Amino acid sequence: MSFQWPLPPLRVPPVAPPAALVAQPTSGAVSPAAFPHQQFQYTLDNNVLSLEQRQFYEENGFLVIKNLVSDADIQRFRDEFQRICKKEVQPIGITVMRDVAIEKSEYVPNEKVVSKVQDFQEDEELFRYCTLPQILKYVECFTGPNIMAMHTMLINKPPDSGKKTSRHPLHQDLHYFPFRPSNTIVCAWTAMEHIDRSNGCLVVLPGTHKGPLMQHDYPQWEGGVNKMYHGIKDYDKNNARMHLVMEKGDTVFFHPLLIHGSGQNKTQGYRKAISCHFASASCYYIDVKGTTQENIEKEVLEIAKKRFRDIDFITIQDVWRFRGRLVKGERVTL
Repeated sequence: MSFQWPLPPLRVPPVAPPAALVAQPTSGAVSPAAFPHQQFQYTLDNNVLSLEQRQFYEENGFLVIKNLVSDADIQRFRDEFQRICKKEVQPIGITVMRDVAIEKSEYVPNEKVVSKVQDFQEDEELFRYCTLPQILKYVECFTGPNIMAMHTMLINKPPDSGKKTSRHPLHQDLHYFPFRPSNTIVCAWTAMEHIDRSNGCLVVLPGTHKGPLMQHDYPQWEGGVNKMYHGIKDYDKNNARMHLVMEKGDTVFFHPLLIHGSGQNKTQGYRKAISCHFASASCYYIDVKGTTQENIEKEVLEIAKKRFRDIDFITIQDVWRFRGRLVKGERVTL
């Protein structure tokens, strides 16, 4: 197997996150042009979000849109996930992951042993999620018109074994991304069924998107930690937490610096969600050497070198070029 990689990436320093913006709440769908004094830092001028929605995202770093994805689409994603679990289809580049509590146990291929599939950019059925017009309509409010789908996941949080390994530690997604600026990156995360605290809903720390990228590593959990589940090493535990109770089809959009995670699944069912991280095609790659992201770079490259053994040299930027796929507009620099 061989790949023709693009030219080496530009090596530029990370961009510091902007200062906090305090916005006063209002209501109603009001054109941003009617408020020329309003300074928005985390959203772009658009005709989709109301002034109230923009201010909420600016202040909190996330926004939930109810009933955005249809039951029919979600069923199609479920069906394709099951085909992948049964190995009826094996898309190029996809990564199938199992919870650490069941990773070494005997199993037959089915959805009960798969906790996540990611990098499904070559699976046309699952990748439809990243191209849904109703998703991209909102994504464009954060990224602008030229949009790349950079990271894809369908999460199948399993019933917890009692070791609490179904938890996801509090983290910032930007820790994983060697591209900037952060304000033109956004995650769309859609509930595929009713999700609450009993089956491990998302928990967010509102307003933390205004802070810096913090140091991450594996948490010291007795029951073990899933591969790549890095967590923030030190954060202000006085920050208020919000648990996002969502219905099937509800979608949350959130900033890559927002601190978030999820609890354990205390039910006997499998909590499913599908997500994609989008970025402006005008983003650029950075060199993470000497930064807090160096540990995740090392881990990603170790995995990549095992997968692509006949490639002599590969960079973290190459890995992300392989994952990225244009979904709207033109591919610019990313």
